[in-house]
Amino acid sequence: MRLAAMFLLRCTGSLPLALVLALVLAGALTAVATMARAGERSPVVIELYTSQGCAACQPASRVLGDFAREPGVIALTFPITYWDYLGWKDAYGQPAFTARQQAYASLRGERQIFTPQAIVNGEPSMIRSDRNSLERALRRARASSVPSVSVKSWEEGDRICIDVGASTGPEAKADLWLLPVMRRRRLAIGGGENKGQVFDYINVVRGMHRIGAWTGQAAHFEIPHRMAEVTEADTYVVVLQGGNEGRPTRILGAAKAPGF
Repeated sequence: MRLAAMFLLRCTGSLPLALVLALVLAGALTAVATMARAGERSPVVIELYTSQGCAACQPASRVLGDFAREPGVIALTFPITYWDYLGWKDAYGQPAFTARQQAYASLRGERQIFTPQAIVNGEPSMIRSDRNSLERALRRARASSVPSVSVKSWEEGDRICIDVGASTGPEAKADLWLLPVMRRRRLAIGGGENKGQVFDYINVVRGMHRIGAWTGQAAHFEIPHRMAEVTEADTYVVVLQGGNEGRPTRILGAAKAPGF
């Protein structure tokens, strides 16, 4: 910093020393901020596919809740519908989530899906939802050399604003999605193999709304806040994900709502 100050003194002539030092400090802070942004990684997104008709899903939900408290992790529950015939219809299950899980399986060339099952950052290999498997998947995601894309979300009045950064990587094409989320809910199960049990839900996705396309250039999006205000949702997540025609691929970036 001393060398920089001396250089500025030579270049600025009679400028007051305090002003010179202020300019030096501003430049240093800008450089630090730039380096910090360059080192940033997007949060790791865990998708847990569950059903109220699945006996093993409640323990998996508790594991997900533990990971949801970790910095740099967005943990989400996607309730599916294909176990509804077992005697209890999942109150939060959506056919679109079942189709999403099937699409992930199709990418791996597999036909079998099951619950509980987890997907980390949209990678095509689906893993079981035990703690050790999730920890290994998180380590792989964090150590990945594939660059993530910056996604920032904030609110202005009745609008949700999103900035998506630029990328020169090979995956410079994706869709931006809004996912309304219900943070917590306790629900008694009235039938099926879990009859009489109480489920504690964490971060249940209540829908998926496509915001728009991203083609690798820095972009700004704004949408009405009411798009996130679906039944029982009290927050939201923004996800930038590759894929087309209902076939999701790798998640390139994500952001939580303010306060989530």
